[in-house]
Amino acid sequence: MAKMQFHPLQISHIRPQTAGGIALKFDVPEALQADFAFAPGQYLTLRSTINGQDIRRSYSICSAENDNGLEVGIKRVDGGVFSNHAFGLSVGDTLSVMPPQGRFTARIGGTHNYLLLAAGSGITPCLSIAKSVLAGEPDSSITLIYGNSATDSVMFRDDIEALKDRYTERFTLTHVMSREHQDVECLNGRLDGTRIMALHERGLVDTTAFDDIYICGPQPIIESCSAALGDLGIADDKIHFELFTPADGKSTAARQTVPDVVSGASVEIILDGTRRTIKVDGAQQTVLKAAQKAGLDLPFSCAGGMCCTCRCRIVSGEAAMDVNYSLQDWEVEAGFTLACQTRPKTDKLVIDFDAQ
Repeated sequence: MAKMQFHPLQISHIRPQTAGGIALKFDVPEALQADFAFAPGQYLTLRSTINGQDIRRSYSICSAENDNGLEVGIKRVDGGVFSNHAFGLSVGDTLSVMPPQGRFTARIGGTHNYLLLAAGSGITPCLSIAKSVLAGEPDSSITLIYGNSATDSVMFRDDIEALKDRYTERFTLTHVMSREHQDVECLNGRLDGTRIMALHERGLVDTTAFDDIYICGPQPIIESCSAALGDLGIADDKIHFELFTPADGKSTAARQTVPDVVSGASVEIILDGTRRTIKVDGAQQTVLKAAQKAGLDLPFSCAGGMCCTCRCRIVSGEAAMDVNYSLQDWEVEAGFTLACQTRPKTDKLVIDFDAQ
């Protein structure tokens, strides 16, 4: 596994994507090819100093597994510090980039029948999965249901149409539009659980026929579609999702109150084989916030509990998380936690970022 450290990568190409989106492509030097090998569906964490601040954001890779270079899609967000900064970048500029991470991934190799549900910029990891599966598995098929407001807001429309033209018998595309009328009534409106249920009941999509189902988009869509699929009898282990974090870095999840936190706890952090101890006021700070204040550069990306970039393991002591939308149950039981959400509940706490 590549270390969670940043590397300078040069932008080799920029593609406009609708009025509010762009695709940035990075050259990866030969020496870093192994570090930046990725599984379809993973993301990159980009880092830049903007107005004197260290700003990091995660963006999903939209390239196919064997493409030359790495491409990510970025949608401009009102007030989004990094997304607006990205629109001022040019070919030849360099950004600090962390090697790929993420668990929203599809197996490549063999024969699969996948359903992809994407809304807005949630298309980016789904596009990587679709391209990689169709190119790498000659007997596999992809069904994509893509929700947008209207045709002119569809990101990567040319890429999607190219897939439809090239893989006519193995790629099925359905657009759901909330502000543009379509002839099939159940394709009008927002992509949500009600829409998925209607498509299934009308025989337009048999949700029970797929090996796995991947959902990417805003949290309400994830929750609604997952619940509908569960009602249709789809097993939990066949439903994969990735929550998006707004570009202002604020989680869409409601923060929970962690009881019995300790003020002035001594927290020992193990990172890259070294140890450092900091003080953490659990009532006011997470471990990540306290580490930043102490000048310690911990790995992180979303800072909202939705990715696993700051995943670490509790070696001794007790702690609790404000929110958790990325760690699986077995990881929590094994003592793993997210530094961006962790608050100490004992006077001494030891956490290990090197643990796997």
